[in-house]
Amino acid sequence: MSALAEIREHEPELRPNAHLPRQDHPVSPRTRAELLEILAFLEAFELETETALELSTTDPYFKMATYLMRTHLEATAVTPSSLTAAAGVPHATALRRLNEMIAAGLVEQRPRTRTGKSFTLHPSLRLIEDWAKMSDRIRRLSINTFGASNAEAETRDYYFGGSYMGGHSIQPPSVLSEPLTLAGGLRILVHGDPTFMVMDTLKRQFEQVVGAKISQRAFSIDRLHEEARRNAQRKTSRYDIIAVDLPWIGEFVENNMLQPLDEIMDTDRLDPGDFHTAGWQAAHWGGRPYGVPSQTTPELLFYRRDLFAQAGLEPPTTTDAVLRAAREFHDPAHGRYGIAWNAARGTALGHQFMMTLAGFGQPVFNLREIAGGFDARHLDSETLRPTIDTPAGLEAAEYLLALAQYSPPDILSMSWYERVRPYAAGKIAMAYGYTLLAPYFELDPTSPARSQTGYLPHPAGPHGAPIAPVGGYVLSIPTNLPEERRRDAVEALVAFTSPEAQKLYVQNGSRTSPRYSVGADPEVRGLSPIFEAVDGMSWRDELQFWPRPPVPQIGDIIEICGQEFHDMLRGIATPREALQRAQARTEDVMRN
Repeated sequence: MSALAEIREHEPELRPNAHLPRQDHPVSPRTRAELLEILAFLEAFELETETALELSTTDPYFKMATYLMRTHLEATAVTPSSLTAAAGVPHATALRRLNEMIAAGLVEQRPRTRTGKSFTLHPSLRLIEDWAKMSDRIRRLSINTFGASNAEAETRDYYFGGSYMGGHSIQPPSVLSEPLTLAGGLRILVHGDPTFMVMDTLKRQFEQVVGAKISQRAFSIDRLHEEARRNAQRKTSRYDIIAVDLPWIGEFVENNMLQPLDEIMDTDRLDPGDFHTAGWQAAHWGGRPYGVPSQTTPELLFYRRDLFAQAGLEPPTTTDAVLRAAREFHDPAHGRYGIAWNAARGTALGHQFMMTLAGFGQPVFNLREIAGGFDARHLDSETLRPTIDTPAGLEAAEYLLALAQYSPPDILSMSWYERVRPYAAGKIAMAYGYTLLAPYFELDPTSPARSQTGYLPHPAGPHGAPIAPVGGYVLSIPTNLPEERRRDAVEALVAFTSPEAQKLYVQNGSRTSPRYSVGADPEVRGLSPIFEAVDGMSWRDELQFWPRPPVPQIGDIIEICGQEFHDMLRGIATPREALQRAQARTEDVMRN
């Protein structure tokens, strides 16, 4: 379908203040890529003609239209002064030409303030249509005149994950056709991790995208959980969108804290097939979606490729190999340690035990075994029984106990960030860590681990298989959000989780992406080997969310495991005693 045909297919009913396509029928990434491709060609061609022919005359209409279309597609604010400066003629002349374009219905003005004294400029629907026509004609003329390469013909209609054009990079986010009208602006509650902090850094740009002020509050994981529950008890939600850790989905849905998305939007707009399968499934409860993946960040094993090469060791794909390597690199006298992991009491260690148990081939509940793992899609209807005190549980507990011998002296207080920082500093040869923490060494030019880190799924125990337990967050809409704010909250949700937005996060430091299309983008792949590695794990069915099944009681169970196995690591309890106590306490939680 041509760019013009696609725009016309989704053409809205025109209203006084809406000259652009409605955002519920957005221009696709493919159309945007084609328009930007033609824009680049026209800008380069114009520069060549102006340089070659000294007698050529600058066309201010064309220059301003080109500038306006590019900034619109790239979601950049355009003021009258910036647009007239791009005209290439004296200011008075440019201002007259701009007024003529406004009078002709080619340029739309939108107030920036309530007084209406300042405003931004945007292309009208007419200009977008005219530009699409011209782009189609130029493409056809170039093909008819110069011919099309075989590669172009083969990739013209090829999609990977259904969301981007083969051979083209994902383009920057475009502004919403209708600015959000939320009183007080858009309010978001998130986790204080590197990816969400990138979103905060890009706040001004996304305010241009959605046309509204954005207020973002960030908390640590436990405080985020507490604030989300407190917010649900309020008569009216303080937030339009909240970030939900994947294990919390069942708890939050059962407590009526999240709005089912299929009730308030057409979920096909999200392009579900483009999300990593495990990340999209983890956003569901009872077969319904309650959030949109914002981060799909598996916990992996980071290892120093250079150190392994110097020692003549292969990448550690089994738990035995991890222990051998940890022993090899452990040298406390010289300030170097074998491995770091989550061993802090409570939430941190509870997560680590569950993910380690998965590497030994067993979930923490009696889930039904299926091809590629275990079925965690129907947790709302199954009778679940904890499976902690088992032979696999004993193997996992003893493995953690063995790891402690080759860990830093402060391992029992290490959690999410503490385990990665010494790895980034070159003091540790291996570390279990989420991909979202990779910026601590990938973006630090002084880190010995920079450009020397390999990424592996959790190494397998004797009866297990390699697995990359999925972590991360979905963005959800609270149940108690007033109905008049829901439509705009949905539009923001779509914008923040789009391929264009996700690529922008990566370009500004994030190392997580929930979408296949973003991980396959050539510019993204050039930034980090993580994306290719995670995509490969997803295709091999190693990316799974069953290691931490999001049952309503999972928070309590994680805490229990984190307490009992911490006592084991401190020598207060044996592995068998820790397993028995964790099993008994978990059964009590499930019964109650």
